[in-house]
Amino acid sequence: MKAQQQVTVIDLENDIDNIKASIDNVVDNASQVILGKRHEIRLALACLLARGHLLIEDLPGVGKTTLAHVLAAILGLQYNRVQFTSDLLPADILGVSVFNRETNGFTFHPGPIFSQVILADEVNRATPKAQSALLEAMEEQQVSIEGATRPLPQPFFVIATQNPFYQVGTFPLPESQLDRFLMKINLGYPNHEAERALFTGRDRREMLSHIKTSMTTEELLSIQSTVKEIHASSDLLDYLQAIIDFTRRSTGYAFGLSPRGGLALLHSAKAWALMDGRDHVLPEDIQTVLPHVATHRLRLSKDASDTGTDSIAEQLLAIPIP
Repeated sequence: MKAQQQVTVIDLENDIDNIKASIDNVVDNASQVILGKRHEIRLALACLLARGHLLIEDLPGVGKTTLAHVLAAILGLQYNRVQFTSDLLPADILGVSVFNRETNGFTFHPGPIFSQVILADEVNRATPKAQSALLEAMEEQQVSIEGATRPLPQPFFVIATQNPFYQVGTFPLPESQLDRFLMKINLGYPNHEAERALFTGRDRREMLSHIKTSMTTEELLSIQSTVKEIHASSDLLDYLQAIIDFTRRSTGYAFGLSPRGGLALLHSAKAWALMDGRDHVLPEDIQTVLPHVATHRLRLSKDASDTGTDSIAEQLLAIPIP
C-alpha cells in the first residue's frame, strides 16, 4: 500500500487554464488507445476527479477493461483487477490473516482492494455476499477486517463492469450498492471510422505497455481538492433542487433521488465545469452528467407508461431551468 500523498494547494483563478490543459492531455492520450470514445473517457475522468466510483454496463469486448487499465496507466496509479465469479469470497477481495510460525502470530496479507484503481470486472457475476465487500471501501475509503480498520491508498477509484442482466449467470446489484457509484456509463460499439482504425492499427494490449504517465498523483489529488472550490450559484442550486423535487413528486418513479444522489449530481457537474476550464457550474454541466448520475439511482414505478433508462433521462432533461 502506498503512503498517503500530500496535496498541493492550487490557485484556482490563476491555474485553471493549466488544469484544463493537463486534463485535456490525459484525455488525448487515452483517446489514442480507446478509439472514438472521447466523451465517455471524459465522463470517466470527471467521475474520478469528483472522488466517485464508476459503473460501466455493456456487452463483453467493447473496451471496458481497457478503459480502466488506460486511465490507471496514464495517471500513474497502482492498478489491480479482480475477476468477479460466483465462487468469489469477500476475503479474496479484502485480504486474510495467515498464521506465521516465526512470529507465533497472525500476519495480515492485503487483498487487491488495497490499490488506487480497482477494476471489479463483471461485478454482477458474483454473489451479493462478495459484492458487499466493496461497500465500506467505496463509501468510507477504508476496510474493517478482523477488528482492525485499515485505510485505503489515495486516490481510491473503483471501476466496476457489469454485463447486461439478460445474460446468463448474473446477480443484479442492489440499490444500496448502485447508489455507491457516482456515475454509470455505456461504451457501446465504436463508429465505422474508429473500428476501421482499430482493425488496421496496433494491438491495444501492446499499446498499453508503452503508455507514458501524463499526470502525477500529487497533481491528481490537487485537482480533486480543487473540484470542491468550483462555484455553484443560488440559481444553479434552484435548478438542481427542481430536478430532485421532480423525482420525488412524480408518480412515475418508485422513489426519488436521495440527498446523496443530489450531492453526486452537484459534484459531477463541478468536475465537468473544471474540465471545461470554468470556475463555476452552468446548467449545461448538470444536463451533461445528469443521465449518468441519476438513471441508475431511479426506478420507474409500475404505473409508468414508458420503460428503460432512456425515458428517465428524457424526462429529467425536459425539466425547465428556473
